[in-house]
Amino acid sequence: MSDAAPVGALGTLGALGTLGVEQAEAALVEHYTRLVRLAYLVLPPSLGRNRRVLTAHALVQRSLPRGRTAVPADRSTIPAQNRAQGAEGAERAADRTPTGPGRNPGYAYVRERVLRQALDAGRPSRGLARPARAQLPPLLPRVWGLRLFPRSGGADELALDQRLSALSGPARAAFVLRGLELLTDEEVRRLLHAAGAEDTESALTDATEAAEQRIGTADPVELLRSPEFDPCSLQARPTDLMRRRQYGRAALAAGAALLVCGTLLGLPHGRGPDDADPAYGRGAALAAALDPARVRRIAPAAWHTSARTDFSVWPARGPLAKDRALLRRALTAWAVPGDSVQVSATPATPSGPPMGSPQLLYAGKVDAARVVLFHDGLRVVRYAEPAAGGEGLAALDFARVDSADAAEAGALVVGRTDGDVRYLTAPWVRDTSVRDLLDPSGPARPLRRDADGVTDPLASPAMASDCRSWNALSVRDGSASPGGGASDGDATAADAAEAAGGSTEKAGGTTNRLLTDLGELTPARLTSGPPSAPGDVSAPADRAAWARTACLLPAMRSHGVRSVNSWAYARQPLPESNGTATWFCTRAETWRGPGSRVLAQFQAPSENAAPGAVAARAENSPACGARESQLLAGVLWKSRGGDWYVLAAGSGRLESVEVSGGVRGSARGNLLAVRAEEGARAELYGRTPDGTRVESLR
Repeated sequence: MSDAAPVGALGTLGALGTLGVEQAEAALVEHYTRLVRLAYLVLPPSLGRNRRVLTAHALVQRSLPRGRTAVPADRSTIPAQNRAQGAEGAERAADRTPTGPGRNPGYAYVRERVLRQALDAGRPSRGLARPARAQLPPLLPRVWGLRLFPRSGGADELALDQRLSALSGPARAAFVLRGLELLTDEEVRRLLHAAGAEDTESALTDATEAAEQRIGTADPVELLRSPEFDPCSLQARPTDLMRRRQYGRAALAAGAALLVCGTLLGLPHGRGPDDADPAYGRGAALAAALDPARVRRIAPAAWHTSARTDFSVWPARGPLAKDRALLRRALTAWAVPGDSVQVSATPATPSGPPMGSPQLLYAGKVDAARVVLFHDGLRVVRYAEPAAGGEGLAALDFARVDSADAAEAGALVVGRTDGDVRYLTAPWVRDTSVRDLLDPSGPARPLRRDADGVTDPLASPAMASDCRSWNALSVRDGSASPGGGASDGDATAADAAEAAGGSTEKAGGTTNRLLTDLGELTPARLTSGPPSAPGDVSAPADRAAWARTACLLPAMRSHGVRSVNSWAYARQPLPESNGTATWFCTRAETWRGPGSRVLAQFQAPSENAAPGAVAARAENSPACGARESQLLAGVLWKSRGGDWYVLAAGSGRLESVEVSGGVRGSARGNLLAVRAEEGARAELYGRTPDGTRVESLR
């Protein structure tokens, strides 16, 4: 039986009397991927994806009975089977045949052991009690030099992961057992009780609520089978190479020091403590980097005359900019983060120590934390510690910002609290406001800033569990006038242009830009237009397009995104006079270069501005980018009359489009519409005027 097939209800051990170790081992090997997925989904998300993967494998691998003796059947409280009824019951009954895992007592025993350990990992240790074995880092498997995590899914998978993280361990287990193992509520209740869960009724209630709320158009239960939650199909990334090299050198130095000390202890005479050289082994560069007095501070008006307009000309701001003790703690945590410092970095961003004295951007109290922002030319670094003091955890966040321009250096995330976000804006930003991308005709709401450029809190779309609104930060850049902004007359001209529904890009020397929070230190810039010349989202048509695109942005979260452009590359009259659809390509560029994400989107006419349908997606593709604007995508579409069609659209350079496979047809130009059957599968390709074949986006 394949691993993807549904698992039936719990097996009956009581009729077999004893369970041999070989029987349990055979069940573990045969259904290993299923058991690891179960453990991964039940484990607490706070472990992080890399540790969850390794812990899930470790829990399954140590779930066999100890020793080589048989296990009495009465060690398990697994119940006998109930007779299944209906279509779902027939599916369960088929899985409970003698060859199915649901009937296999070895599988049932191992599954209970895996579930018990996964639930133990989510229970906090009480007082001085020894932590459960599942709460300890796994001894095996152990991976050195690599971070492993499942393949990234889309926005629906990310929303489900967030929904599961809000549930308790038993509720996650109930959700997964019903969704993947196809167990009844009574069977789930008994298995949770056998695994040591206490409040099984609340767990079932929470699991039911989570399963009944659809995620967009997707069924949350079906999403459990996504590769996003498969810890046996993994991606690998290196750990912090700079820090690993530093630790290796430190280990060699420590070994050499131990050898020297051992030799010296055997000598009759040695140097006394008063003769020791206090500066021995201390690097001058590191000492300078840790000295708060040497932190670089840019003058407030430097950006007016600088040839560059980026983070390098941000002045040092904040009421705690002269707090040397705070700056020293921040620099020390950056250079040598201890166990109490939580470190995070955007993809491909080194998190090693500073290469010299960094530039101070901000130091101050933000909500319940003291925050320090540095810039070292390549990265922006945010240090945060509890404002109340004590021994709470500190946080250290790294984000790559090399080659930023004035638009991309317009703001940084300075704090997050209770789903809200605050920004620190650039010195050239004249004013800020908030726009709801889902309300294209609504006015911008003013957003107040303090004297240092820190905004009031606004709801972050990156932290939301749904897509009822999408707040974007609108910043108005002023020309280089005294005081760091445009004149009042210029601002009035921009306001008038905006009220008239036109673009404010050139109005009165000011520029309106939209930035959005995607869960990282640097907000992503939003643009519209062809890849060769993307512009700011200012025209009514651009805002209307983004209103149907914004809910796709979660697919770009926490990916090191620099900017997201939405390009209407084709308009297609629909068959049977069903109106005109627009095809969009939404492309996210990253700070590191590789890793771009592309979504081809089909927007049919809609009265309620429903989100567009994703026709295709790709990663690391040049499609609809500055280097290659070519694109082809298709969908299976149903007309208002009930007929099905294959619709396809390519960018303007296509001379013809063809479809083959389950549907056959061709058309001149870059558009195609061919009658089809429901559920038909087909292959698309196009040709350029010189005969070059263009594959569809995938």
